[in-house]
Amino acid sequence: MAQTRRQFLQQVGITGGAGVLYSTMSALGLTGVAETPAYAAPSRADLNGRGAKHVVILGAGIAGLTSAYELLKAGYKVTLLEARQRPGGRNWTVRGGTVETDLAGNTQRATFSPGQYMNAGPARLPQHHVTLDYCRELGVAIEPFVNQNADAYLYREGTTSLSNKPIRHRTAKADVYGYVAELLATAADQGALDTMLTAADKQALIGFLSSFGSIGNKASGFAYTGTDGRRGYTVEPGAGMEGGTTAAPYALSDVFASGVGNYFSFEFGWDQAVMMFQPVGGMDRIPYAFERAVGKDKIRYGAEVTGMSNTGNGVQVTYKTGSRTRMITADYAICTLPPHLAAKVPSNLPAPIVEALKYAVPTNAGKIGIEYGRRWWEEDHRIYGGITNSNLDTVNTWYPSYGFHGNRGTVIGYYNTGANANAYGALTPPARLERALMQGAKMHGDVYTKDVKASFSVNWMGTKYSEASWVSWPSQTDGIYARLLDATGNIYFAGDHLSHAIAWQHGAMVSARAAVTALHSRVASR
Repeated sequence: MAQTRRQFLQQVGITGGAGVLYSTMSALGLTGVAETPAYAAPSRADLNGRGAKHVVILGAGIAGLTSAYELLKAGYKVTLLEARQRPGGRNWTVRGGTVETDLAGNTQRATFSPGQYMNAGPARLPQHHVTLDYCRELGVAIEPFVNQNADAYLYREGTTSLSNKPIRHRTAKADVYGYVAELLATAADQGALDTMLTAADKQALIGFLSSFGSIGNKASGFAYTGTDGRRGYTVEPGAGMEGGTTAAPYALSDVFASGVGNYFSFEFGWDQAVMMFQPVGGMDRIPYAFERAVGKDKIRYGAEVTGMSNTGNGVQVTYKTGSRTRMITADYAICTLPPHLAAKVPSNLPAPIVEALKYAVPTNAGKIGIEYGRRWWEEDHRIYGGITNSNLDTVNTWYPSYGFHGNRGTVIGYYNTGANANAYGALTPPARLERALMQGAKMHGDVYTKDVKASFSVNWMGTKYSEASWVSWPSQTDGIYARLLDATGNIYFAGDHLSHAIAWQHGAMVSARAAVTALHSRVASR
């Protein structure tokens, strides 16, 4: 019987792995623009009638759920052990009724109104991430996430002329781009770049800068005047003879001294550029969709892993549910626990593997969701979604990208990392709210402190079973990290930490796919 191209590629992937598969696809001219290796999901047919193998998966976060989902497609038996009472791991949406006690003993009960929520972990989805493919496959509805908004603010506390005042993104961009264009056009015209540019290049560059920075012509000295409306209006254009009134740009030296332009590169990031999306109703729609697809009966919640070992013919995992210790045996295991926590689990893993797990460096992040009884950011500031960035310890303030024109809304009052997250994490939840409101009022005025209906804050370093928001590696090329990319006996590892998309669900998913592909190739080749 003739093989289809898909079947042929699946067999190439099983035999030679992802690298060989990609080379084959390149030779066939089948690679996409981004040159991302295609994923050939495991198939029952690949096993040629062999009996199903049992895989125990440690952790029902995104990597664990993806692993289970893909293995089930090929007829494997799977069992997931999850210490929490919910799927998703760090994919956690807090709603009214959520109760959480952190490692410091702080207990919070969320009182958000119906329809209000905060995504305590991941909150946005780049359009090139495979996360969106799973949303489509699992039937998770998505909607735009406003990552950049021209009318959100930049705020820099300090001693410059532009310090301590909120400046709209559009205003800051217009002035920074305008002055940069003016300076570069002048330099090019005066011959400062003649060793690098031909005469034609120079004219093309000046033509580009004219549009990029909205600057004048040579006769005006290429002056940036900010009169075209890019930076906004003090009186907006209206009916009849009202053409609008623009304010003069901030002075060049003040603009550069303020540092307002230092944030612009954020939106150029591979994973931060528009468009971005979010699941309708909260990010945890993704893990719960996985739970339905996998089958809740295959997930043992409240199962805290206490041991894992390779055996002569498989694996043995011990776990605790309440006060009872239980044991499960299987043919293989996929460990998706955070590496710094997996390193603490008693095991017979070789010392170099445990060393590699310990090599990960935990990073902290903090968030607070503040529900207001009025959407003042829309009504008073004309801000619909997006992020205000500051050099305050709150760092980022997110306006909700859902519920526009509703009666209530939930702002992410801070999303910070590192030392700032640690400082807020050391406070009690009421003290976190108090400080967040004080800082937010600097940017938004007294309205920020009024009509607060509910709040909930997360300190990821103090969150049980995570103890970090994500991890980083001192190096991913020195050989230590790479020890975790292959199976150790019958135990595989997966998670966003074993990818180059750390802290993204995409990273967890592609890592899970790699582990599943390796495991399936091993089984199919026997």
